[in-house]
Amino acid sequence: MPEGPSVKRFQLLTAPFVGQVVAKVGGSSRQRNLKDLKAMRLQDSQASGKNLFLAFGASLEAWTVGGSPSPTIRGKADNGACSLSLAQEGQEEDVSQLSPKEHSMQRKQETERSVPDASDAAGDTWKWLRFHFGLFGSIRANEFSRANKANKRGDWKDPVPRLVLHFNSGGFLVFYNCQIHWCTSPAVEPASDILSPEFHRGQALAALRQPMPICYTLLDQRYFSGLGNIIKNEILYLARIHPLSQGSLLTLSDLESLLDHAVQFSTDWLHKKLAGKGLHYQIYLKEKCPLGHEVMQGIFGPQDGFKRLSWWCAQCQPRVPPEGNDPKSLKH
Repeated sequence: MPEGPSVKRFQLLTAPFVGQVVAKVGGSSRQRNLKDLKAMRLQDSQASGKNLFLAFGASLEAWTVGGSPSPTIRGKADNGACSLSLAQEGQEEDVSQLSPKEHSMQRKQETERSVPDASDAAGDTWKWLRFHFGLFGSIRANEFSRANKANKRGDWKDPVPRLVLHFNSGGFLVFYNCQIHWCTSPAVEPASDILSPEFHRGQALAALRQPMPICYTLLDQRYFSGLGNIIKNEILYLARIHPLSQGSLLTLSDLESLLDHAVQFSTDWLHKKLAGKGLHYQIYLKEKCPLGHEVMQGIFGPQDGFKRLSWWCAQCQPRVPPEGNDPKSLKH
C-alpha cells in the first residue's frame, strides 16, 4: 500500500483544489452521506504518515438569502476511525501470501445552523474525511486511471474509482482503492512522521532500542508514521542490518545510521515522485544484492500481529547476535 512519500504526493495533488466547491460527487463507495459533499467547499488538505485528511465546510453559496442553511452533512462521525491505533495502521490487507510480482504492484457533529463567521476559518464546523489507501490505492487529478494490461480474465477494464469529486472550476479528483471514514479532526502526529520537519529522532531511537526484531519496530506507525515495507527493506540493507536483529543488541551508531537512512531515503523517494521519476531498489524484490550475493526472503511479524515479506542479503546483513549464539531464534 502507498507509503508516506506517496501519500504526501497525494496531498500535494489535492492542495490546488482547496477553496473550491464540490459540484458533483461520484464513485462506487457506499459510505454514508458522501453525496452530501455536493455544494461543500474543500477547506483543507493534510497528510500524516499513510493517511490523507480532507476538510469540508459550508460554502457561502450554500446559504440562502433567507439565512437558512442548505442540507448539511449528517453522517455519523466515527471518532475511532481517526484514532485508529497507529501500531495497527495498514493491517487491513495481509499481503504476505502475494508473490513478489503481485506484492510490488499493490471514515457528529452537525454544521452550525448560522451563517459561517470567522470561527469557521479555524475549522470549528469543518467535516473531515480520512483516506487510508490499500494495495494499488491512488489519487489522480483531472484524469482517470486506465488499464495498462488485461486482468486475469483477459479483460481490459479500467479501475473503478471509490470516489470522484467534481469541482465548480471544472477540475476533479479521483480516489482509488481506499477506505473513507468521517472523523471530527485529523489525527496528525508530526513527531512520528518521517517526512515531517518535527520528526522526533530521540523518540525514534528509543523505539529502535527495544528488545525485539528491528523489522517489527520500523513498521510500528506510532514511531515511524509513513514508513512501509519498501522503505523498511531498503534502509535495512543500506544500514547493513539483518531484519531480525534485536534492536537492543545493536550499537547506537548502527541505530543512528538506520535512522539517517530512513529519513534520507523517504525524502529522496518523495523528490523522485514529484519529479516523475521511478525508484531504483537495492534489495526489495531483487534476486541478487548490488554486490551479487543471493537475496533471501522471509515473512516476519509479531506473533499476534501483521506479517510482511522481507528481503535481505545474508552476507551484507549479518544477524546480530550470530545465529550460532542464539539457539532459540528461527533459522533464517
